[in-house]
Amino acid sequence: MVQIQSNGVFVGTTSEFCGGATVVSPNCGNGKSAHSRVIGYYEGWNLQRPCGGKFDYASHMQRCLSYRWTEVFIVMKPEDIPLGYYTHINFAFALIDPHSFRIASMDPQTGSLYQRVTALKDHQSDLQVWIAIGGWAMNDPGPTRTTFSDLAASESRQDAFFESLITFMLNNGFDGVDIDWEYPVADDRAGQPEDFKNFVTFLRRLRRRLNQTGRKFGLSITLATPKASRMHSCPSLTDVGLLDGTWDAGVKSIGSHAYAHTNLTEINMALELLWRNNINPARVVMGLGFYGRSFTMKDPNCLDPGCEFKSGAHGGECTGTPGVLSAGEIKKVISQGATIKLNTEAAAKLITWDNDQWVSWDDEETLKIKMDYANKRCLGGVMVWAIDLDDGTLIDALGAAMNKTKTEVSKGPLSFLGSDLGTVWPEKEEL
Repeated sequence: MVQIQSNGVFVGTTSEFCGGATVVSPNCGNGKSAHSRVIGYYEGWNLQRPCGGKFDYASHMQRCLSYRWTEVFIVMKPEDIPLGYYTHINFAFALIDPHSFRIASMDPQTGSLYQRVTALKDHQSDLQVWIAIGGWAMNDPGPTRTTFSDLAASESRQDAFFESLITFMLNNGFDGVDIDWEYPVADDRAGQPEDFKNFVTFLRRLRRRLNQTGRKFGLSITLATPKASRMHSCPSLTDVGLLDGTWDAGVKSIGSHAYAHTNLTEINMALELLWRNNINPARVVMGLGFYGRSFTMKDPNCLDPGCEFKSGAHGGECTGTPGVLSAGEIKKVISQGATIKLNTEAAAKLITWDNDQWVSWDDEETLKIKMDYANKRCLGGVMVWAIDLDDGTLIDALGAAMNKTKTEVSKGPLSFLGSDLGTVWPEKEEL
């Protein structure tokens, strides 16, 4: 399974990049293919946020009904994850030890949550829980910065990793693994030119080893075609991928310009790279955001998409990171009189307040637009970042966009669960 993150991807698909080849996009009209998978990432570190408090789904819905957004709860214990819509939960993240190439937890507190999340399968019979390995911070400056490249370049290191991974998944009850390498080849993320070839070999060997266990372990990768990723030629993944965010400040090809991070036009261009390579759309999952990318704008009189920003917006009271606001934090801003506009081309909402503060995000209206698009393109599902950033309304809105009734959830442990929960197991060796 391949996942496409909808966080501002921009990709070369014109004749300048691919020699004038025509792209034929899949078209399923009013189909419902994307209803089959709803994947939610759960941030294991969310319990360490400074705002404290406890996420309680029922009380959130009560606040929603009464339009009282005076409080923002953003700490979500595993037991508080709302069940019934998600078919898969991806636990973010585990890491890879840069010396032994064995699975390592982000920290002891995060590691203590693995089995609490996989235990949710006792309450929802069709739920799978996967482990996501990597993430943005793993390629930040530090001891793990080159670990993915080192791993992909060595079969002996891969063998050590495979055995550790399988033991880890069996011991903790995980049903699959999501490899989140951010990003192969990208030189500003410690990538190496040989990553592209090595990554393909690594994934092929990993799929083979997972199959050898006799268990139907799932395998997915996350693609965002980042800036400076030099893929060598069409029909392979090509030049140039860019994430719209504060990290793009000073990049000549973009500059410090604010754009919606869930831009449907750019998502379409990213998907065209897959269609050029005859990727089955049923194996593609499109990413959605339960958070917003926010900016402090350079000129308070220029707040439209494409206007310059000077920094990330002020950090939220719970997320605490300049440039990022959770759904609950955005709702609170809106309740205090912010201006709301629909960016029709991007299919995203733009919120402005305090003269120079700007955030793009998806609400109930734009989530439906994107779900309709995913169905039109015959995609195999959607994934959201992140479960714990939801304010209690967006997952319900996504369910409504699918015309999907919430799955009945058991109040106690289920009496029987099959050992495998429906992961597609390739009949022949393939990625």
